[in-house]
Amino acid sequence: MPTTTANGFTDEERGAMKERAKELKTGRRAAKPDPENDVLAKIAEMSDSDRAIAERLHAVIKAGAPGLTPKLWYGMPAYARDGKVVCFFQSAAKFKTRYATLGFSDEANLDEGAMWSTSYALTELTADDEARIGALVKRAMS
Repeated sequence: MPTTTANGFTDEERGAMKERAKELKTGRRAAKPDPENDVLAKIAEMSDSDRAIAERLHAVIKAGAPGLTPKLWYGMPAYARDGKVVCFFQSAAKFKTRYATLGFSDEANLDEGAMWSTSYALTELTADDEARIGALVKRAMS
């Protein structure tokens, strides 16, 4: 269980904030950064189970929504439209949780009545899961 520091953030949350600050600083300095390489490098650092899911998600999202640009967001693989994150992958190890998460921001067009899902727990990906995610990403971009 993550421990909360005196300022109310866990060590993992503070680490994510530091990664985000570094991403912003690097983005301003670099002439032409290659954010996809950064995403692939971050995926390569993950544990075997998280990496397997992240690699498949990356492929599904790139195929289902080629208009999204991979980028790092708080140290997590994310996919953006016009610089705004639409969806992201949070590995289980990121905040020491029991499952990884596919999340969607308010930029995603997933609205369904007055209440809808914006994140999904992932423990593995089946072909059916990949098809469902592909459809969600396409809908998010509509």
